[in-house]
Amino acid sequence: MKQRNVIVPSINEVPENFEQLIDDLGIEFDEGDMQQLSLYIDMLLETNKQFNLTAIKSAEEAWIRHILDSLSLIPILSKENVEHVVDVGSGGGLPGIPLAITMPEVTFTLVETTQKKAVFLSHVAKELGLENVTVISERAENLATKSGGFRDIADAVVARAVGPLNILLELTVPFAKVDGVVLTIKGERAPIEVEEARKALHVLKAEVTSSHRTTTGTILTIRKLEPTPNKYPRPAGEPKRLPIGKGQLR
Repeated sequence: MKQRNVIVPSINEVPENFEQLIDDLGIEFDEGDMQQLSLYIDMLLETNKQFNLTAIKSAEEAWIRHILDSLSLIPILSKENVEHVVDVGSGGGLPGIPLAITMPEVTFTLVETTQKKAVFLSHVAKELGLENVTVISERAENLATKSGGFRDIADAVVARAVGPLNILLELTVPFAKVDGVVLTIKGERAPIEVEEARKALHVLKAEVTSSHRTTTGTILTIRKLEPTPNKYPRPAGEPKRLPIGKGQLR
């Protein structure tokens, strides 16, 4: 193993119930996964002192709120037999980095607009030796167009804390292959967001196929049924300014 310039932290701040919660998800870690996840938390919290990556300040809380929350997607991703996943709005690397650590057979593209966050993600991937991770610093709206190079490429698209579902759909669905899925982790407002996104689901040729409550949130599974209409995604900023279904947009 190559030498790293950082010290691998101890993993004694793992909550006592973390192992049981992982077992409940049916997840089995490979040797070294816990150390990699612990190192990632250390890097995330240390960099967070320089610029905002997370509101969480303690490692113990990060194991549940970030790591467990991200890994709750594994059962669905495994069932879908995914080979390539796009993480839209990756931010500090959630859920993409924990998933990439624990699913080394899957390739991950982390899409993050903010340059300094993208630099952090690239640093994490390098330090952890995650050869299955590619970081792209660009707007999702630009990448998922017909000329953007990333349209219709993903078996699954994941997103966490990116925005309301009626906005998020336009930023994620175009990345997915037909019959691929978008997985997003939502809170207690998930049913309301689904209702507010019905027009967007119809326009983007997708449907919510399941809503699954976990220890940390609600996972929505959205299936892409047909090719995304060519006009979507609209230019950068438009999905947020005028979500599908609002105003006169059809």
